[in-house]
Amino acid sequence: MDERAGRPAEASDLVDVAHLVTAYYTQQPDPDDPEQRVAFGTSGHRGSSLRTSFNEHHIAATTQAICEYRAGQGITGPLFLGRDTHALSEPAWATALEVLAGNDVTVLVDDRDGYTPTPAVSHAILRANAGRAPAAPGLADGIVVTPSHNPPADGGFKYNPPHGGPADTDATSVIAQRANELIAAGLTGVRRVPFARARAAASAYDFMGTYVDDLPSVLDLDRVRDAGVRIGADPLGGASVAYWAEIAERHRLDLTVVNPLVDPTWRFMTLDWDGRIRMDCSSPAAMASLIGLMADGDRYDLATGNDADADRHGIVTPDGGLLNPNHFLAVAIGHLFGGARPDWPARARIGKTLVSSSMIDRVGADVGRPVVEVPVGFKWFVPGLLDGSFGFGGEESAGASFLRRDGSTWTTDKDGILLALLASEILAATGSTPSELYADLVARHGDPAYARVDAPADRTQKAKLAALSPDDVTATELAGEPILARLTAAPGNGAPIGGLKVTTASAWFAARPSGTEDVYKIYAESFRGPEHLAEVQAEAREVVAAALGS
Repeated sequence: MDERAGRPAEASDLVDVAHLVTAYYTQQPDPDDPEQRVAFGTSGHRGSSLRTSFNEHHIAATTQAICEYRAGQGITGPLFLGRDTHALSEPAWATALEVLAGNDVTVLVDDRDGYTPTPAVSHAILRANAGRAPAAPGLADGIVVTPSHNPPADGGFKYNPPHGGPADTDATSVIAQRANELIAAGLTGVRRVPFARARAAASAYDFMGTYVDDLPSVLDLDRVRDAGVRIGADPLGGASVAYWAEIAERHRLDLTVVNPLVDPTWRFMTLDWDGRIRMDCSSPAAMASLIGLMADGDRYDLATGNDADADRHGIVTPDGGLLNPNHFLAVAIGHLFGGARPDWPARARIGKTLVSSSMIDRVGADVGRPVVEVPVGFKWFVPGLLDGSFGFGGEESAGASFLRRDGSTWTTDKDGILLALLASEILAATGSTPSELYADLVARHGDPAYARVDAPADRTQKAKLAALSPDDVTATELAGEPILARLTAAPGNGAPIGGLKVTTASAWFAARPSGTEDVYKIYAESFRGPEHLAEVQAEAREVVAAALGS
């Protein structure tokens, strides 16, 4: 933890936006440098123009590759194009628009020329494709220009195919390979028109109005309004900034946007755990301002935060501060499956990533629904959210979505706005905050100690970590308990986890490389308390150190 974590950003912490944007247009990637190639992680390609990993060539080539991919798949409908508030998002959005128009793709952009949250793009795709067969002509897809919660110097580019969720490797591997071929060829083969022509050819779509008006189909907002729940919403300078005010007005909620500012330097943020600006709404350091606001008085019953593209949520309560994402997932699942959604199909299961808390498994047993454990990445929940076999899909990193009240699909990508509003529905329905409800779960099931540790790792080191196998763990015990399983594939679907998970009767750890940043992550949990957790973490570090050769 950096000594300045949780403190306000200073001038020396701020990115030089002019330099950042200039580098986007002037620096060209070296196709032989792995660090400068297009590479899709769990949520698209990410990088920075200052590191020559997110520049005009990357976006022009990737957009051309998407055009060729969608043509090869017979996707002939409109493409929904959105962007967040990162400084590199607008130039990348403009580049993408030029290439899409050059390939005669019908593009739908925000009718306000504003920012578009990831869930609003997913919602738009699914709405456009409703009632169509998976291979029907005229299907829509989308692109969101966002690096999510990443620091201000980063850019991101994410493709959502017609199912509305994050593209799987069957698409991203093809797109990345073709994009790198185009970069190596000096963009020969990229079809592009001038921006003015491309912008004139694009059609307007009411992302915000369509999404906001549809919220009562998935949430009981009448109950929230009637209960008078006072909500403080902090968009953290992200794409949801206009959405929260619209939600308050259209649904007559007692909701205040506590920070309406948009600034590509994010000078109003407090620094994250490593002393960097990062819009991570699940981090107590990054959310220190909102936590302090709640501690200062009783203006709000609940406060919420979102990351830059609003696909993640943070919940702050007067009695508990920032709720750990695992804790809120468990509370949300207990509420939704415990009687709040009587019209959901009986076959609807609970989806969780394998690094999420085991408390979810215990709540699942309480409500009588199976828990399906999948690898990290929201893409694994997409098929189940589409066909109703998943009522809820959630990640430990504060990303989740769930079905409409009638059991039909809402979004197939993470929806931080939805989960933030669900916290208010829970308070209105039960009279208890999510923190109080989690305390009830602890009283019934025990108090798990959970932690994630991040450490720097380059691509070579991350590749080594991803190649871990059960044979890399020769020990028969973990922190004094017999090892029950060594997993390199998720038990819910048999898919590779890109790392390793080791479990005992009361604890587990998982080690995997980040798909979005140059770090590796060790997740660990113990139902025997913090001291036992520390033992688990220490032994997990030894495994990772051996894998990285350090």
